[in-house]
Amino acid sequence: MRDFGALLFACGAMLGSCAPAPRGGGGIVSTNPCADAMLVELVPHDRITAISHYSQDPGATSIPLDLANRFRGTRGTAEEVVAMQPDLVIASSFTSPATRAAYARAGLKTLYLDSPVTIEASKAQVTELAAALGAGDKGKAMNAAIDRAVAAAATNAPPVPALVWIGGNMVSGEGNLLDEMLRRAGFSNQAAHYGLQFTGTLPAERIVADPPRVMLVPDVQGRDAASRAAELRRRALAHAKGRVLQAAFPRNLVNCGGPVIATAMTRLAQIRREAGR
Repeated sequence: MRDFGALLFACGAMLGSCAPAPRGGGGIVSTNPCADAMLVELVPHDRITAISHYSQDPGATSIPLDLANRFRGTRGTAEEVVAMQPDLVIASSFTSPATRAAYARAGLKTLYLDSPVTIEASKAQVTELAAALGAGDKGKAMNAAIDRAVAAAATNAPPVPALVWIGGNMVSGEGNLLDEMLRRAGFSNQAAHYGLQFTGTLPAERIVADPPRVMLVPDVQGRDAASRAAELRRRALAHAKGRVLQAAFPRNLVNCGGPVIATAMTRLAQIRREAGR
């Protein structure tokens, strides 16, 4: 998603300590966490030399942590990636010119992927990556699963106002992939109602005074600041004017497109049915 870079948290160094040792060269190295979500479903895992360290961060990953931790994690520095001598590097379009130049000097084959803001753009990216991996049939299957989930979530009922909390006081705004998914599942993104054009922060007090019909909240548990903020928000909304449905929307469904879309649309459809009762 377009706002992805602003949402990531620093990954703990200990996560990489349990990963396999570097291989002697070849394979695929991904420094793009959203590419990771596609990559692990498109190719046999023994073709993957390393994935982004963000995929091993509970607050940033789009794949199950137990799966992510089977791979070596890379922080994506040019020196680290070049030393692995992969057959293909999958990186972000935000990769710095200096890093791109280092890859070019090392003769590495690279694929730079942007952050699609629509479902169709994300499907096009699936096709592009699958072609680069020689996995065209699996790419078609992935896109077909997306289409089925989007079609199954469609509804003719009036849109239900909803707001997606990402963590802390950060909410998802308009103009991104998640915004389209909300609309396709029968919701209206309440962020615009509060004056937000893009993803940004929103004080809980404003929500309590003027709540949406549905709050999509991450299933955060623990004793950290995000968990405490989520608990305070739940308590405050219990006293808000009108009935507010607080529905769990896992954090790993917020970051990326690709196969995440099918899972996210299925969950949104479930919440929309619950909201219509």
